[in-house]
Amino acid sequence: MNQPLIICFGEVLWDLLPGGKMAGGAPMNVAYQINNLGMHSRMISRVGADDLGKALIAFLEQKGVATDLVQEDHQYPTGTVNIHLDDQGIPSYEIVQPAAWDAIELTESMTEAVRGADALVFGSLACRSEASRNTLLKLIELAPLRVFDVNLREPFYSKSLLEELLPKANLVKVNDIELNILSEWYGFTGTEKDLMQSLKDHFGIDLLIVTKGANGAACLSAEGYSEVSGMKVQVLDTVGSGDAFLSGFLFQHFAGKPNAACLRFANALGALTATKAGGTPFISVEEINALG
Repeated sequence: MNQPLIICFGEVLWDLLPGGKMAGGAPMNVAYQINNLGMHSRMISRVGADDLGKALIAFLEQKGVATDLVQEDHQYPTGTVNIHLDDQGIPSYEIVQPAAWDAIELTESMTEAVRGADALVFGSLACRSEASRNTLLKLIELAPLRVFDVNLREPFYSKSLLEELLPKANLVKVNDIELNILSEWYGFTGTEKDLMQSLKDHFGIDLLIVTKGANGAACLSAEGYSEVSGMKVQVLDTVGSGDAFLSGFLFQHFAGKPNAACLRFANALGALTATKAGGTPFISVEEINALG
């Protein structure tokens, strides 16, 4: 059976960590881990015509992620993010603006690729610019499965943006902080499960996932409600853990596994990612299964 093709849209950049620079960007992290798990991934983005851009392309090609839809920009530089870690390894982000990925242009090859893919993964950050946002909105309409990793980054989101993107998505992933932000906006109350149900119903989401870091994760769909507890690991940093989680969930989802199994696998992959530096560590399926 052919492996699914997942296209990821948005930022590719260099995470500037205390220990040096590492390739990153949430959609790129997802594309990398999807490819690492044995599925096929393609990245839609834009880099600068500079050394950092060349290095990113080389990194993606080395990892087997298709780069034919990554454009080159002669006005804006390749994206960078200054990352600061607290004493628990929790990152804070200073996302440099403008960057090449703010200017992703719609092309015919891009639209054909999304039509032929199994899913399109996107987040809110790539919508901070009108150019990339307009490109994404056109591509979303062509995707058979629309996966929205909400990934709120101040000051690059708004209630109006989320109201534009959430109704278009089939599968939505938020973390517990984002769930509370959205619930406050709309006056949702009750238990965490109640908040999830309210959000799912309000926007017509098919499958809603909430990640909770050390406290595990939960999901809600027509299958019902499932949750998993957190895993005790030695955290180095949590950069890319949520992205790895999403990759793991999609890997099991496309294998036809029930949501509970998808959550367990995704939870293990996210936890293992937190034990390593940066958002793109290599983690084998055997390691994931051993922990999960």
